[in-house]
Amino acid sequence: MMTEEEKVVLVDENDHTIGEMEKMAAHRSGALHRAVSILVFNNRNELMLQQRALSKYHSPGLWTNTCCSHPHPGEPTPQAAHRRLKEEMGFECQLNKVFDFTYKAEFENGLTEHEFDHVYVGYYDRDPVLNPDEAEAFKWMSVRSILQDMRAQQEKYTVWFHLIMQKIEEKMPELVV
Repeated sequence: MMTEEEKVVLVDENDHTIGEMEKMAAHRSGALHRAVSILVFNNRNELMLQQRALSKYHSPGLWTNTCCSHPHPGEPTPQAAHRRLKEEMGFECQLNKVFDFTYKAEFENGLTEHEFDHVYVGYYDRDPVLNPDEAEAFKWMSVRSILQDMRAQQEKYTVWFHLIMQKIEEKMPELVV
């Protein structure tokens, strides 16, 4: 669960650190900051989706990638990815960075996500142990099924997950089964 004192790392468009800011202030101002997104697959090539907790400060109850968060100031992105996967989903696995991207999305509650997002992929074959402050539910789905469902019911998914799935479709077509 987020604390008011939690800080995010502010970056430029090339992911160079330019400062830090309190997390909610960064989301109110739309400041570009560093983030991590994690996609965990099982041996059937299904992706573990997370339904965001209903108490989240934006996008509550929407389906998204396995885990996402922000590195703390001074924390390397791989370390942040491992930390948050354990905190949110209750397990650890090897993670490999596959790509990064920048996006900006404004929400109805006045907050803005403006992130330089580092995307990691891992493999794990058991069910997670959800942190109820972070995740309401989980499910396993094939990439093809996710893409089909996103086209039919785009409002069920987070903005950044749509972008991640577009990148997966473009850069990692072997996962689209």
